[in-house]
Amino acid sequence: MKEILRSLRELKQYPSAVASLILILLMVGASVYTIFAIPYKEAIRLWRGSEEDWYKYPKQAAPIWTNLFSSKKQPVSFFLNSEETDNPHVDKQVETRADGSRKITITYTFDYNYDDFPQDMALYINSDYDSKKPLVSVTWVTPDERKVNVASFSILQRDVYRFSQDEKLGRILRAEPMIGLFADPAQELPTPLKGQYQMIVTGSVFEPDTTLEVELVTHGTLYGLAGTDFKRRDLMVALAWGMPIALSFGLLAALGTTITTLVIAAIGVWYGGWVDEAIQRITEVNSVLPFLPILIMIGTFYSRSIWLILGATILLSIFGLGIKNFRAIFMQIKEMPYIEAARSYGASDARIILYYLTPRVIPLLIPQLVTLVPTYVFLEASLAVLGLGDPFIPSWGKIINDARTNGALYEGLYYWILEPAALLLVTSLAFALLGFALDRVFNPRLRDV
Repeated sequence: MKEILRSLRELKQYPSAVASLILILLMVGASVYTIFAIPYKEAIRLWRGSEEDWYKYPKQAAPIWTNLFSSKKQPVSFFLNSEETDNPHVDKQVETRADGSRKITITYTFDYNYDDFPQDMALYINSDYDSKKPLVSVTWVTPDERKVNVASFSILQRDVYRFSQDEKLGRILRAEPMIGLFADPAQELPTPLKGQYQMIVTGSVFEPDTTLEVELVTHGTLYGLAGTDFKRRDLMVALAWGMPIALSFGLLAALGTTITTLVIAAIGVWYGGWVDEAIQRITEVNSVLPFLPILIMIGTFYSRSIWLILGATILLSIFGLGIKNFRAIFMQIKEMPYIEAARSYGASDARIILYYLTPRVIPLLIPQLVTLVPTYVFLEASLAVLGLGDPFIPSWGKIINDARTNGALYEGLYYWILEPAALLLVTSLAFALLGFALDRVFNPRLRDV
């Protein structure tokens, strides 16, 4: 153990290893934060939820940071709710009339400084009346003080008014609603008029306990740090949860494979005879089995559970060619004097295998284990890209598969594929660089290579 700790301290000589280690620790920290910030069941519910869970979000909206790389500023999605009494962009006034009815005026004020038109706007209205339906009217005020009477209607207890679907409003504006509401009348071509806009929602309620709450949702072409997909889902949920899933799968598969392979090789060398022969024959048969096609068959015909795939991966990997490498090392260790000494004082076979044989190989095992992690991370992502990932879990591979099947490349939605692909590459690069540095530390013959 002291030798291992001393070797690990030598990592300071390799800047790439230090940077990779810091990056891996950051990913582990982000994974832990994700698990607590978005519990597993909540993440599954959100990712598999209906459109009602994501009604606020625009479809296929790019991340907001894309505006940094474009001279034409795209509109960012935003939400304003009348229940947010401390929001300076929302003003709610209640006036009681002489006949006992009440007038509720909700004014939304916001700046619009973008070079394109939003996808849509919608009002989500909630009211708890008993029998008399409230009446609502909507007025639009532009920066140049033009007023547009958008609509007047009675509402249900849960109601939605979508501006883009109002054909009457389109006829009034003589254009598509989103263009007509934001267009600069002084421009020949449709161009957004920049400045401060107001939307005034006036409601009349006729029962003493009736409430009226309205939420303004503006669907721009950009949203959040990761954007959205074809189901309006925030990709940040899958990108965040994809990290603990990728790390867990990669680490568990690498640990399960390398440690089990090490122990099996030690058992074969120690007992020899038919035990060693059986292990070698199984290894040779396993080495010619098609690894990925077998996993594809399991996912297609049996189950796509990530735990089943993980178990099958370990089972198919433990009798890999690494057993022969470990066997060659153990054959030398078996003949060393301290092994004979352990035999002479009556140490059991299990004790010799676990306490005398395998610890000598751990310095060679650590670099191999670290470099195996990205292999299994890419394996899980590859299965998900092929449509064989766990259907219940949001992961990086699932994002790429959704993007591929929904024409992200053809529609120019490159962020949808590049974000998970970049995280996969960074994760793999971090483990690979650390593994190469560890190999040099634990194998002095490689230091001058």
